[in-house]
Amino acid sequence: MNMLADLRYIYPELILSLAILVVIVADLVTTNRYVAAFLSLAGLLAALGASVELYGVGEQSIFSGMMVVDPLGAFFKIFFTFSTAVVVILSLPAFRRAAEYYALLLTVTLGMCLLASSADVVMIFLSLEIVSVPCYVLAGYRKADVKSNEAALKYLLYGAVSVGVLAYGFSLLYGLTGKTNVFEIQSVLAAKSGYGVTFYLAVLLILAGIGYKWSMVPFHFWTPDVYQGAPTAIVTFFSVGPKAAGLAAFIRFILFALSVPVDVGRWVPLKDTDIPMLIAALSALTMTVGNLAALAQSDIKRMLAYSTIAHGGYILMGLVLLNGEGLRALLFYLVIYLFMNFGAFLVVEALSYRLKSYDISAYKGLGSRSPLMAFAMSIFLISLVGLPPLGGFIAKLYLFYALINDRVYWLAVVGALNAVVSLYYYFRVIKAMYLEQGTDTARIAVHPVHLAVTLFLMIPTVFLGIYWSPLFKLVDYSLALK
Repeated sequence: MNMLADLRYIYPELILSLAILVVIVADLVTTNRYVAAFLSLAGLLAALGASVELYGVGEQSIFSGMMVVDPLGAFFKIFFTFSTAVVVILSLPAFRRAAEYYALLLTVTLGMCLLASSADVVMIFLSLEIVSVPCYVLAGYRKADVKSNEAALKYLLYGAVSVGVLAYGFSLLYGLTGKTNVFEIQSVLAAKSGYGVTFYLAVLLILAGIGYKWSMVPFHFWTPDVYQGAPTAIVTFFSVGPKAAGLAAFIRFILFALSVPVDVGRWVPLKDTDIPMLIAALSALTMTVGNLAALAQSDIKRMLAYSTIAHGGYILMGLVLLNGEGLRALLFYLVIYLFMNFGAFLVVEALSYRLKSYDISAYKGLGSRSPLMAFAMSIFLISLVGLPPLGGFIAKLYLFYALINDRVYWLAVVGALNAVVSLYYYFRVIKAMYLEQGTDTARIAVHPVHLAVTLFLMIPTVFLGIYWSPLFKLVDYSLALK
């Protein structure tokens, strides 16, 4: 009976499950080429509304502790459903009658929502698999494209290894504690007087398995190849949605299994462990490798792929502190990252139909050939650098403030230096668009859908650099700090 009562807390997941079935059946009974997209969008918006309602239920443990309902989970579910809804809209020009494509997007979103509430290592593992398997299919969606097939194969092989590593790490942790619930694991570990090699091995394996999804160095090697080969609309989705799902799992595991709460919005690592230093090292390594590798790229999709790796490192800085201020900055950055990163990939997608190339040299003279798209791309890239007065500046400012306030000066310096490095490769694109002349001077027509979504993403990228208080309050509420 309790299980049935708990169903009211997973309305977003139930709505998404129903939407998947409806999309598949509707494709069998109708010839309208847009029906699958519109039904998917309706399902996502309904799930988003149901996720907002979860803010009013407080903190609840459901399904015998397998899942937890709390404001943090509600935040991530809103984030996932909204980001997928944007991807559905921008996919309309490329994927019209493609019900299986939209069903796969909905399935990934279902897995991400489940992952946001997972409080058991078995549930975390299953949710990650629900996210991962459809992503392998999406990466190779264009079966006639050799690069897309290669991307899917690499994604599958690397993903299979990461799954095995994660499963082995979870099994070691279960063997040490006899528990699968993250809160119970924390209680058993906190009561121990010391940890052996097996514990540290388990933690490293688990971080490697989850870090693969987050494209965290040194588990990032699949990202540039997959991003280069997969269809751009799908890469746009990969760059934010599944990555944020990995982050949600990372936060749950670090805070609830490997840390002990000492106050509202503050945790300390288990004794004899230095989880913050480990995360800080991974953060510094991830942002540095991502930025340095991006410098040498001539393919804009590969450049943006390494850029997403670098931004993953920036975002991890917020988790180093194990306090509410760091988490607030992390979630705030994540939302702004959605708009500016989606925007950059969308411009690439919109222009690819005419340019027929992803080489940065193809963007020469774009300022005169497509003034609006060139301007939008400049806004998104400048925001990704973190320059004022755009949203990316405020996002980075709060991250650095949180680090400095907690006296983690060295990591703030590393982050600032990496932001300077990123100036070169982002502004190389802007230089090509405005200061170099290409061989083709014909005007570029952009699909109205791409134009509308580009403007939609550009507005918050600019606006959140000027007035960010509502978003900050939402993040505070999601962390139950106020």
